[in-house]
Amino acid sequence: MVHRATGWLMLLCLVSAACLYLGPVAQLVGRRHLMITVHEWSGILLPAPFLVGLLSPAFRADLRRINRWAAYDGQWFRAVRTRLTAPASRPAGKFNAGQKIYAGWIAGAVLVMMFTGLLMWFMGLLPFVSRTSAIFVHDILAWAITAVLIGHIRQAYRDPMARAGMRTGYVDRKWATTHHAKWLTEEGRERSRAGRDNG
Repeated sequence: MVHRATGWLMLLCLVSAACLYLGPVAQLVGRRHLMITVHEWSGILLPAPFLVGLLSPAFRADLRRINRWAAYDGQWFRAVRTRLTAPASRPAGKFNAGQKIYAGWIAGAVLVMMFTGLLMWFMGLLPFVSRTSAIFVHDILAWAITAVLIGHIRQAYRDPMARAGMRTGYVDRKWATTHHAKWLTEEGRERSRAGRDNG
């Protein structure tokens, strides 16, 4: 739910930005004031799904997994560098090393976009140099986010089971064993630890 809501807000942000800044699209769509409003509020609301998600223990557990680097993440990077694609050569827990980097990068990028967007929204509060700097950073980072998101969507379309997992919360055990083998091991270890603590 957090991923889906964030995805829709991000899509609204990017589409409305395209309607504002790409000449042919802006002429085709028109309604500039409406597009500005959609862009501003979809950007402001982007962190909302994350903040609501913090109420969920499962979401907080996922955040701990994303923030924790494992020894096998180095092997995953080496496999990417040497272009090894077999799942056995790219060990992963619930999230692989690439997903961990992506999550951290996009979270930081959203914060920078919000900050520079707010500076542009309240232009009267800043001197001219700061305004132009905010616009420059906002525009450059918008193109970087677009490129990274295209890569993210491309990866998702290569893996139907991962997409099904995002929609339903469930994945096939065989898929998990093949592509995220360390996940099952870590889950078992955490259950044992929780059992000892409760016992």
